[in-house]
Amino acid sequence: MLPLPLLPVLLLFVVVDGYPSICSNATCGDLTIAYPFWLNSSTSSSCGYSGLGLACEGNTTLILLDQSHHRYRVSHIDYDTQTVSLVGDAETFSTTSCPLLHFNLTIDTSSPLHLTSSGSNITFFYNCTKNASWPSAVELSGCPDYNKTSYVLMDDGYPGEASKYGCEAAVVAPVLDTHKESMGDVPLDRRYADMLMAGFELNYSPHSGQCGICERSGGWCGYQHNQTNGSLGFTCFCHSGPTTDHCGHGYSKTRIKTYTIAGSSSILMLCLLSFAFWLGYKKYGCKKKSKEMARIESILQKNGTIHPKRYAYAQVKRMTRSFAEKLGQGGFGAVYRGSFSDGRQIAVKMLKDYKTDGEDFINEVASISRTSHVNVVTLIGFCLEGSKRALIYDYMPNGSLEQYAFKDNSKGKIILGSEKLFDIAVGIARGLEYLHRGCNTRIVHFDIKPHNILLDQDFCPKISDFGLAKLCLNKESAISIGGARGTIGYIAPEVYSKQFGAVSSKSDVYSYGMMVLEMVGARDKNISANSESSSQYFPQWIYENLDEYCVSASEFNGEIIGIVRKMIVVGLWCIQLSSTDRPTMTRVVEMLEGSTSVLELPPKVLLIGNGHCK
Repeated sequence: MLPLPLLPVLLLFVVVDGYPSICSNATCGDLTIAYPFWLNSSTSSSCGYSGLGLACEGNTTLILLDQSHHRYRVSHIDYDTQTVSLVGDAETFSTTSCPLLHFNLTIDTSSPLHLTSSGSNITFFYNCTKNASWPSAVELSGCPDYNKTSYVLMDDGYPGEASKYGCEAAVVAPVLDTHKESMGDVPLDRRYADMLMAGFELNYSPHSGQCGICERSGGWCGYQHNQTNGSLGFTCFCHSGPTTDHCGHGYSKTRIKTYTIAGSSSILMLCLLSFAFWLGYKKYGCKKKSKEMARIESILQKNGTIHPKRYAYAQVKRMTRSFAEKLGQGGFGAVYRGSFSDGRQIAVKMLKDYKTDGEDFINEVASISRTSHVNVVTLIGFCLEGSKRALIYDYMPNGSLEQYAFKDNSKGKIILGSEKLFDIAVGIARGLEYLHRGCNTRIVHFDIKPHNILLDQDFCPKISDFGLAKLCLNKESAISIGGARGTIGYIAPEVYSKQFGAVSSKSDVYSYGMMVLEMVGARDKNISANSESSSQYFPQWIYENLDEYCVSASEFNGEIIGIVRKMIVVGLWCIQLSSTDRPTMTRVVEMLEGSTSVLELPPKVLLIGNGHCK
């Protein structure tokens, strides 16, 4: 529904065709400069706010913020959030271990620009004759122009006390909180320069006074040079031409009458349409959305400080460069590649919301937030803003295990040997053991499969995608679920039929076993050519031909028979029909890390494939 206050704005577009050419957009490098910003030039007129004039030098956009004649580089303008990103002079940071700042940032009170709430300050003290007693002071090294001690404080500091310690200068610099928080692991000789080079943000707000009156009358605020004395004077650029008042004075009585009739009709029609949309939204959509959002917010507040950092949707757009690079697509939504301003690579999963009640989002945030394990993916942050829901993870350069677990998968450019697959299988087992026993709250994943196992740069596996996960009390053994959940081929029998017993953490054990057998089968390209194995359920066939398969697989690949046999035996134990016959993940880790000679095949039972055959 269109908010009623926006109707007068829409009316202006109905009755006025176009806008003055002087207010058209400009470019500098790859940056678009649009109203209320304007590009300085030799022309006698400018359309935009006072204080938002930009200069373009060598495809670099610059802005002058105060009377010190120091200019900042404009790296980005977000017209949706009314945010401009700025960076100081690069020469200031030439000495990375000791950035030399010569003045504080000052913004004129009449300027439409102001610091955002997402930033804070750091303070530099230069050439001090006495040792500083500030608790958070860090001594700088390598300051080329000073022969005494210099310090930096990660807050506003105490600029007034500079003389107390004999400091030659105290300079306060704004930085983004996200950069400040991410600098803990950066070496000191680069930390503060990197933080400053990442820049800071300012918001700009609509002008009041003459500019406000001009815009409300349908014009564009600007300035013209006085031909007599060369000074700048206020001008309102209207469709009918520039004026020193507002656009209403530039129209004839006939045009005013025409526009009044057209405007009244348009307002009436828009009001009727808006009212109809509002009634429908109020009746069907608003209640559902408000209850859902209230429930999600309640759960996040209940978790308190457990959940990770929350980001605004505008920040997510900046991180992904407006979702420029898609990494994958699934039933949950799409995953995009992005990065923080410090260069750290991330993966952003945008969740679909039109067919869900937010359960996937709640499960993901609530479950992963309680974990901390090398084999479980780390949730860095999330976004919950209206219908926009996003989850932010570390970027995994080697993708998912799916690329390597299928022998016919063309995406797998790297062929993993049995030893590497075995290491991956052990890592996944340790991650599941942690979820089942190591967390404060027991977590059952319910969707273990190659697609949900991510691999970092060293092929260390990370369990991901907790959208179907279930949080349980440690004392609980059986789990109540609303219906079958998981992926066909990996779902434990008891999940889709009660006749096989109660649902528990052993359901993850079954999915893990199917995945391990799939990893083993992926290593032998002769399986698909074997008419006997291809026509029979693979776990059944490999149970009956275990020794023959291990020898052939090892000879073909030149790998160790024991590794192949161990993975097969463990996989067969994990996929027993009765959950009571399956080992716990603790026992699975013990079997994988123990001797192959003591492993025995499970009792031969009728194995049933649930749509997953090799």
